[in-house]
Amino acid sequence: MSTLARARCQAKAHPLAMDAVLATAVLVCMVAGSFVEPRHRDSVSWALRTPDPLSLLLMTLGAAALVFRRRAPMTVLALTGALSVIESVTGDPRAPVAMSAVIALYTVASTTDRPTTWRVGLLTMTVLTGAAMAAGPLPWYAQENLGIFAWTGIGATAGDAVRSRRAFVQAIRERAEKAERTREEEARRRVAEERLRIARDLHDVVAHHIALVNVQAGVAAHVMDKRPDQAKEALAHVREASRSALNELRATVGLLRQSGDPEAPTEPAPGLDRLDELTGTFRSAGLHIEVARADQGSSLPAAVDLAAYRIIQEALTNVQKHAGPQAKAEVSVVCVGPNIEITVLDDGSGEHETQDGGGHGLLGMRERVTALRGTLTTGPRYGGGFRVHAILPVKNRTPTGEDPA
Repeated sequence: MSTLARARCQAKAHPLAMDAVLATAVLVCMVAGSFVEPRHRDSVSWALRTPDPLSLLLMTLGAAALVFRRRAPMTVLALTGALSVIESVTGDPRAPVAMSAVIALYTVASTTDRPTTWRVGLLTMTVLTGAAMAAGPLPWYAQENLGIFAWTGIGATAGDAVRSRRAFVQAIRERAEKAERTREEEARRRVAEERLRIARDLHDVVAHHIALVNVQAGVAAHVMDKRPDQAKEALAHVREASRSALNELRATVGLLRQSGDPEAPTEPAPGLDRLDELTGTFRSAGLHIEVARADQGSSLPAAVDLAAYRIIQEALTNVQKHAGPQAKAEVSVVCVGPNIEITVLDDGSGEHETQDGGGHGLLGMRERVTALRGTLTTGPRYGGGFRVHAILPVKNRTPTGEDPA
């Protein structure tokens, strides 16, 4: 830290002590100036003189008042102004008592607003200069009188300039702090959104595969003694489902790695191109599924493609868990204008989870659809069963093999 910076820090930490040092310096300057006077009024030669006791008293009182200039700037200005008027009227030759008034006026200008500075500055200049010209022993056009006018104006102008610079620096500092807070809030918001997205992916993966494992394990336990071949096939499905769950969990949790960590996941996120694989896992678990697609020849944005896959996965998982063992499901994927519509129907008799219940499947689907500014409709069907219908807006959707232009 430089010497100037340390001095500023000390001045801020001990303002009264610094004002006392300033008052002492001003007193020394005023006393030194009171010992010098022009030898002739029209020449530039100088001579030594002895100041009057009254002038010494006025200088001492003016310097002492400056110690409290920050606590009561207006009061100090009024006191030093009165002392300057007394010296202007009685002093011959005149001592530089007005120096303390100039310092006090500078303090007022640097701590108040501009209108107050103008009013107080003009009043101080008028009173001090008018008293010196009208009631002083010197002619009204004397240089000493004009000097009082000039120095009071300089004090007010310098104080206003310092106040303006402080306000400018403070505004820049506040804007920088606000920008920093905005960046931090944006970073926290993105982290929260990413955590929510990862939580949805984890729920979808775990719920889907664990439901399949549960069903196949139940089948294996039921036919273990009478039909060991069928039990072995069910256990193979359990092994395959658990392997798929581990792979998807590894890919999802791998997103939490730092950028420099090794073995970052490189497998692309699942989409509708893996719909046949997804429905095949449910068929192997005993669920009868019919799929109807009218979206061939269309490419979807990655976010829409992943959301459509996860919605179908979660809806079929709910059918598997809640619709009953004899339930049938229908999956429909249709491109309608600028949107893609996902519909999953079942004819089961079980009660699906609700948004107010303990599950998070429907809530996760709704969050995905809302993030893409789509619409989601879920609810029981007339005559039994459940219906999930999602409309996802597609941006930059182009037919495969055609020029995007």
